[in-house]
This record gives sequence, C-alpha cells and structure tokens, in this order.
Amino acid sequence: MRNAFNTLDLAVFLFYLVLVSAYGFYVYRSKQKAQVDSKDYFLAEGSLTWWAIGASMIASNISAEQFIGMSGSGFTVGVAVAAYEWVAAIVLILVAVFFMPIYLRQKIYTMPQFLEQRYNSTLSLVMSIFWLFLYVLVNLTAILYLGALAISNLIGGGESFHLILVALAVFALIITLGGMKVVGYTDVIQVTVLLIGGLATSYLALTLVSQKFGLGNDVVAGFNVMMRDAGDHFHMMFDKPAPDSSQAYINKYLALPGLAMYAAGQWVANLNYWGCNQYITQRALGADLPTARTGILFAAFLKLIMPVIVMLPGIAAYVLHKNGSLQAEMASTGAFNPDNAYSAILTFLPNGLKGLSLAALTAAIVASLAGKANSISTIFTLDIYHRYLNKEATEQKLVWVGRVTIFAAMFMAVLLTWKDLLGISGEGGFQFIQKYTGFISPGIVAVFLLGMFWKRTTGTAAVAGILSGFILSVFFNNYAPALFGNETLLYTAFPNGQGSYEIPFLICMGWSFFFTLLLMVALSLAGPAINPKGLNLDARMFRVAPRQLVLIVVILLLISALYVKFW
Repeated sequence: MRNAFNTLDLAVFLFYLVLVSAYGFYVYRSKQKAQVDSKDYFLAEGSLTWWAIGASMIASNISAEQFIGMSGSGFTVGVAVAAYEWVAAIVLILVAVFFMPIYLRQKIYTMPQFLEQRYNSTLSLVMSIFWLFLYVLVNLTAILYLGALAISNLIGGGESFHLILVALAVFALIITLGGMKVVGYTDVIQVTVLLIGGLATSYLALTLVSQKFGLGNDVVAGFNVMMRDAGDHFHMMFDKPAPDSSQAYINKYLALPGLAMYAAGQWVANLNYWGCNQYITQRALGADLPTARTGILFAAFLKLIMPVIVMLPGIAAYVLHKNGSLQAEMASTGAFNPDNAYSAILTFLPNGLKGLSLAALTAAIVASLAGKANSISTIFTLDIYHRYLNKEATEQKLVWVGRVTIFAAMFMAVLLTWKDLLGISGEGGFQFIQKYTGFISPGIVAVFLLGMFWKRTTGTAAVAGILSGFILSVFFNNYAPALFGNETLLYTAFPNGQGSYEIPFLICMGWSFFFTLLLMVALSLAGPAINPKGLNLDARMFRVAPRQLVLIVVILLLISALYVKFW
C-alpha cells in the first residue's frame, strides 16, 4: 500500500539533518587549529582514519546518479550494469597497491600538481580547466538534478523540485565550508545512513514482488520470482544483437556491449574515476600509505554490496511495472521515465522507514555534492589561483578563496539545473555522467599510466594524448559510422532508435584509449632517450601488508563468485 509522507517520516529525516550538522560542527570545533592552513583545509592533513577514508570515498561516489540513475539502468538493462561497481572494486585494489604509493611519495595536493611534476605546467593548466568544467557542468548538475527529482517524487508534488534543489545545495555548502575534515568524518554518518536506508528499500522491493505474486512478505521468494520473471535482467553479458533484434535489446547492448566492454572501456572508465580523479583520491592524499591503502581496500569491499542497494530496486520496479503495478509512479514526471524506478519503490515504504530512506538518499546526494565542491575548490585555489593569479597569497587567503569557489560552483550548478539546460533528463542520469566523463577518460588514463610506469614518456606526448583522447572519443562516438560505415574491423554500429547509427560508447572509449596510447608511445620514442622527469620507482613501494593481502584475496574471490553466478 502506498504511504504518504507523514509527521513520523519528517521527524526521522530531521533527526538525520540535526545529527549530521551537529557532528560536523563537533568535528570542525574539536579539530580546528588556531590558524587553518591550506593542507589542513583541503586534505585534512592526515587526520582521517582508514575507515573514514573508505566511507568517505563510497559516500561521495554513491549519489543520486547511482540511487536514481543506476536503478533506472537496472530497470532497463538489469544486473549487467553492476559491472561498473564490481570492476571498480578491482580497480580500487590496483589504485591502493600501485597508484597511491606514487602519489604519496610525490607529496601532492592535487592531480594537476602530479601532472606538473611529471610532465609540465602546460598540461597541468589544461587539465585543471578540463576537470573544473567537468565537475561543475556534468557532475554537480547531474547530482543536483537527479537528487531533487527523486526527493520531490518521494514526498509528492513535482512543484517542490526547485525548492529541494536549492535546499540540497545549501546543506552541501554548510558541510563543505568546514573543509575535508568535516566532509570526511560526516561521510561516515552519511554512508551508515545510506547503507541502512538502502538495504531497507531493497528489502521492501523484494517483498513487494513477492506480494504481487501472492507469496506474502518473503524476500527470498521475491528474488526467485524476479529471476524467473525477468531472467533477461540477470545476465552480466549481452550477446551481439542480431539483425532482427528489438530496439530495446540493441539499446542494452549500446550501453553495455557484452564481453567487448572488458577489453578496455570498463577499465578506462574506472581507472579514470578511481585512480586519476581529484574527487576520489583527495580523501587519501593527506594520509600515510598504510592508512590510505587500508581505506581504499575498505571502499573496494563496500563496492561489492552497492548493486544490492542501487540496482536491485530497479529490477524489482521492472517486474512490478511489467505485471501492471507502478504505472502512475513510473510516469510521475508526466511521461514514463526509468529514472523514476527508485522513487517509485520508496513510495511504498512504511512510515518511519520512508523518512529513513529519504535520509539515506539525501545523505548520498549531499555527500557527493560536498566532496565534488571540495575538489573543485582545491583545484581552482591551488592550481589556478595560487599558481597564476596570486603567488604570494597567505594560507588564510587560500582558504578564503577556496570557500568563495565553493559558493560560486554551487550557484552555477543550481542555475544550470534549474531548467535542465544540459538535457540530463533526456540522457538518463547514470548514462549522462558515464558518457560525458568518458570523452576525456581515455586521454587521462593513458597520460597517468605511462607517466607513472614508463620513464621515457614526454610532456609533448602527454599534451598530445589528452587532446587526441578527447578528439578520438568524439570521432568514434559521433562521426565514425557516417564516414567509414556501420561495420568495420574495429567496431559494429547499431541503430540507436533516433534515425542514426551508434557505436557502443565503451567500445569507443576502448579504441580511443588504444590509439592514444600508440600515439603517446610513438611521440615519446621520438624524444630524448633519458627523461629527467621520469619517475624512479622502487618495487618495495608496492608491497602490501599481510592483512591487506587477505582483504584483496577475499574481494577477488567474491567478485569471481558473482561473475560465475550471473555470467
């Protein structure tokens, strides 16, 4: 039975708001130094514990695009979308073992600083600007839009969308202005609320399915019904579409092109996000190596259960909708929209739990907004303002500029989201972020990998790699089928239902990465044989402690079991 948002729900939600705000204020006051310097403000200067680092990474990662967008993808494509989560767990192991020792040895605050140390200031400036545009125009806007959409659907009344939009931005601002310490430690509460509320929603989704088929409130029965009634939604791999395949199946393959996406596309997307991304790595840059490593591995473990929270309700909504339920809820924004799947399930939560799930959703949104805003502030303040606009700025001035930058970024994101000027609703939230982040991912991953592990890579090759990665991504995504046909040795393009043909984006990303890598190797070989900016690595940097090795083995075994089950 559908339940309206009532006083009990409001009380639970307000308790969450007060708890997070009070704890954030406590962290701010108890850990505040007499003079806050830039390292303390932006990196928390080593004060984050391993569990705070891991929880903060997950809280910042799991946001509206996962809760709403990934549930929407669960509705349309099923468990295959969990590839983003489970490959991410493997990538986090790689980041913990191989990337983090290099970052910490270089004593950097930001990713552009690493690029300047390894390559040159030109590349650092180019990438600073790239990341700022990406974080504001793609990430902040998508998180705000999807979050406000979901919450307005949950509490009832689309007219509340703009009020919720502003409220989310303001709440995130309050947390972010306290610096990385406040963001990191409040994220521990956020991820706890997120997990409890998310699991409650998944439990409800399964019971709704079991009730629909007359099996009572049996979670296991509900899951078994979903496996039978939506068997096509429980496969990790899609076969290549046949000529007579439906457009719905082709669309699934375009989003997740079977085994081919594992050749490079999935790895490029995840390596860029988890290993080369200020938004994520910033949590660990202020810690020592054992703490940073353990925190990242803890995040990898948490990634394994995220599909249960963010994808399973989407599949349940598909089964219910297919069998006649949730018709109005899936069209609550005026037309059928898969991104309504999560909020459609939430409307059936009992009172009290509905408030908890609203708190979980809000926690995910606010944590991601706060983390993203903090990273925007860090890059602008340290890599642009301090380096090019005011080299003599004091530590207090840098902190002040950082806070002003947070205000400016959030204000711009609210303006862009107010009337969906970027067309997020037409793309689908999760795919919107993956697609537009993916345009620069191949070049970034190639530059970081070669820069870390091949001493001969030159600055010229790196600049060419960033630009060629972007150009090749646009070319393969938008122009290759028209110029070279729909079937070549490199790719197969499929009808996208809009009158044209399209190459699966993860395949575009893979080929863009491959050719960018070749270009960078060729340019570097044409350069000097000895590069003074090449990194001298010691194999001992990459040794892990026994308890970390045990955690790595457990994670890999669990991922193997999941793929065996759902292949």
